[in-house]
Amino acid sequence: MKRRQFLHWTAAGFCGVTLGAAFWRKVFAQPAAPGPSPYGPISDFPDANGLRLPAGFSSRVIAVTGQFVPNTFHPWHPLPDGGACFPAADGGWAYTSNSETPVAGGAAMIRFNASAEIVDARTILAGTSVNCAGGPTPWGTWLSCEEWERGLVWECFLDGLPALPRPALGSFTHEAAAVDPARRRVYLTEDREDGRFYRFIPEEWPSLASGRLAAARVKWDDDRHLAADVRWYPVSPEFSARFPPEAEHTTPFDGGEGCWYDGGLVYFTTKGDNRVWTYNDGTRRLEVIYDAALYPDSPLRGVDNIVVSASRDIYVAEDGGDMQICLITPERIVAPFLELEGHDGSEITGPAFSPAGDRLYFSSQRGLNNQGVGMTFEVHGPFRR
Repeated sequence: MKRRQFLHWTAAGFCGVTLGAAFWRKVFAQPAAPGPSPYGPISDFPDANGLRLPAGFSSRVIAVTGQFVPNTFHPWHPLPDGGACFPAADGGWAYTSNSETPVAGGAAMIRFNASAEIVDARTILAGTSVNCAGGPTPWGTWLSCEEWERGLVWECFLDGLPALPRPALGSFTHEAAAVDPARRRVYLTEDREDGRFYRFIPEEWPSLASGRLAAARVKWDDDRHLAADVRWYPVSPEFSARFPPEAEHTTPFDGGEGCWYDGGLVYFTTKGDNRVWTYNDGTRRLEVIYDAALYPDSPLRGVDNIVVSASRDIYVAEDGGDMQICLITPERIVAPFLELEGHDGSEITGPAFSPAGDRLYFSSQRGLNNQGVGMTFEVHGPFRR
């Protein structure tokens, strides 16, 4: 794995693993309900970049499909999707972003210095197909997931090494991945109506070259399907768990989307039923922490990519809907954080926080008026810590 090559990315502490969300372990008596945002209401009018934000926050566009990333000669890719941030030893950071383009997909990174100025941008994966979401690793690599029937997970290196396929993580319609460094395992979602929730245990940590792949087998507490016990059924990495005999022993989830690890818990979303889930591998318990069907007036619809902030808030990006990023607080309140105007028909992708937690990155995958020109944004402001 050559871990020393990534120490300069992890010296400051990996920004996706150490944020902490211990509150969510305590109780899941009722899924989150609509309520006031801790940041107050979003503005009635958009800023110059089309963003409606809470008071005290500002935005900038950091990349546009087909245009050079500012201060570089790197053209930004089409259909920007999943992303993550990685700290650098000089106090700066990098933001990675997938391209969900068929056949000519891949991933790229934008490098910032300690003053948040863009200093570099380049490709970290090329020649793959439909790279949707993914996930960061504690050792400073980006897992880029291909969303097609025989798609793979690719491990991308930010220091210039060529990306490597990781077939042991399965060949199926991948969406996202989340790494649990405490228990040394990887969780994966599958974007199909009958997709599965997967767990991979590496044979030799932290290498992802080999290991054991399994899919969740769920025993619901009751017919509401809000909580369950989980067992793991071994499956072949060469075939999805949707195929017999695995399908008889595993549980379908309706359109697996974003997946994120934080503070001992794994969070993931399912778009078919508009739910946000959490899984605790210590107790083998699965819980629904948000269900849009329970609250018809809830602002959150079209759940997709997710990220957890330093304040234990879960930020959920919308695929369609009213193009919002909503947050779910530890007090189990769901509220809008921002809204994009003029991007109807697009989707919000790739939310990720800078290492300091004061900047949020994300993309509008198809941009203004759904014209196919993706836009990647940065929002800066007084995020809760």
